[in-house]
Amino acid sequence: MRNGLALSATVHWMFDRGLVSVDDDLFILIAKNRLPDMVLRILNEDRRLILPQRADMLPHRQYLSYHWEMVFKG
Repeated sequence: MRNGLALSATVHWMFDRGLVSVDDDLFILIAKNRLPDMVLRILNEDRRLILPQRADMLPHRQYLSYHWEMVFKG
């Protein structure tokens, strides 16, 4: 199953609460006006996921789409 993301504890907490998500192009989405600028510094500057080299290890778009459509508060 390819529904996993390797996230720090802080980013995992934000992901579970819909404060951040990932779009179909594998860019990090941030809920508007819900996180202080200081917290955003822990994310990649270009807001793109660091991807595994193996294609079979990429997060499945079905799970990412579900998260940003049903959980994300952006």
